[in-house]
Amino acid sequence: MAQNATTKGIPASPLPQPVKVQEVRHTKIFIDNEWHTSSSGRTFPTFNPATGDKICDVEEADEDDVDRAVESAKAAQQRGSPWRRMDASSRGRLLHQLADLMERDRLLLATLETLDTGKPFLQSFFIDLDGSIKTLRYYAGWADKIHGKSLPVDESFMCFTKHEPVGVCGAIIPWNFPLLMFMWKMAPALSCGNAVVIKPAEQTPLTALHVGALIKEAGFPPGVVNILPGFGPTAGAAIASHMDVDKVAFTGSTEVGQLIKEASAKSNLKRVTLELGGKNPCIVFADCDLQLAVEETQKGAFYNQGQCCTAASRVFVEESIYEEFVHRSIENVKKIVVGDPMDPQTSHGPQISQQHFDKIMDLIESGKEEGASLEYGGSAMGEKSLFIQPTIFSGVKDQMRIATEEIFGPVQCIFSFKRQQEAIERANRSHYGLVSAVFTKSMDRALSVSAALETGTVWINCYNALHAQTPFGGYKMSGNGRELGEYALAEYSEVKAVTIKLSETL
Repeated sequence: MAQNATTKGIPASPLPQPVKVQEVRHTKIFIDNEWHTSSSGRTFPTFNPATGDKICDVEEADEDDVDRAVESAKAAQQRGSPWRRMDASSRGRLLHQLADLMERDRLLLATLETLDTGKPFLQSFFIDLDGSIKTLRYYAGWADKIHGKSLPVDESFMCFTKHEPVGVCGAIIPWNFPLLMFMWKMAPALSCGNAVVIKPAEQTPLTALHVGALIKEAGFPPGVVNILPGFGPTAGAAIASHMDVDKVAFTGSTEVGQLIKEASAKSNLKRVTLELGGKNPCIVFADCDLQLAVEETQKGAFYNQGQCCTAASRVFVEESIYEEFVHRSIENVKKIVVGDPMDPQTSHGPQISQQHFDKIMDLIESGKEEGASLEYGGSAMGEKSLFIQPTIFSGVKDQMRIATEEIFGPVQCIFSFKRQQEAIERANRSHYGLVSAVFTKSMDRALSVSAALETGTVWINCYNALHAQTPFGGYKMSGNGRELGEYALAEYSEVKAVTIKLSETL
């Protein structure tokens, strides 16, 4: 998912240029503000999906390394530690300092993000880095404003509440937005005074590790942030089941989210925040700004090569404008430039891995076999590359695999509908409930339809409009809890009620 995922704010010139990375500096495990080799001595490679070339080898954390990191985070959380004694405003200053350092290293971080994920460099620079820095600054501002209430209670009692940190917070980060999702989890956790143990995705660990160096440079006390590159079944599972981890936040697939919730229940009933899959509906009414709807729904379908939990994968178009919508969508998709992610002209890069590429191509083939009309794309670009053409299907039926399964690739599915109530019922006919969108010039209709849609976010006449101030999360199997905004603070703090018996009353 993208934060403010639009290219409209990218200036025509001069454009920033990626830096040359001769050697990746930070490839080790970051614990207690120091770099460590893995307990097992194992490493794993990370690859550039645009070329298939190995970038470097990274230390592989496993259960023993998780134990060390949790011990470090727990020590940083002890009462009387430098982190626990620190003024709330000082925590905010540290987050601002980290944001300043990320501004300084913005070109390098954007280059590393593009090398590791394959997303276009300008998107990394203007969208991912911008969203990451804004998230840090937003929660830096919250650090000294998290407070309780004075409550009127019966008889001669006085009661007040205070908010305290949860403790050691684990975070398991996805590969599609590695740096942005790191900040979505770390920033509110630190704002509330917690310590964190973070596992970046094994496909994309490089920006997280570079941020580790910036955390130390910014002056965070040892143990407050620990970064463990590794694999889900080992390092991720160890975090989810650890008895001294008090909360875990995860962004990724619904299947893995279920495993994490199970591990929490079987260990210490740790808090769990889950941001999971989506099969997100857009409802396009005949009275909409048609070209705007075409552009916004395609931004939703194809941004980040379709590798977004917010992907606009089900577009319901009112019957009277259906043919024109499909025609304009075909013309609009031709503007997408597929190519080298480091080229400023490129707007569409490769998929993340061969395994993911094969899954997307299998779903595209299923669409053809089940009778959807392939209007554009549908093919790989090159025999050995991970590039897939932006793909449009029309005539999609609700029971098809491409209509029910999360594709997580550059595939737009266009349906038709006759009546408003029909569109709402079909939009809600999903196990998922992450985001949705409504395109209409009638604000009455927009508000009534948005009230009926079973999703955590509804966009009206826009798509992927995400901001640090706005809560984000899903209904149903799209997850539990909320990230971003003031709402995220509740996920990282405990509320304590203190009640005092007064000795006398007046």
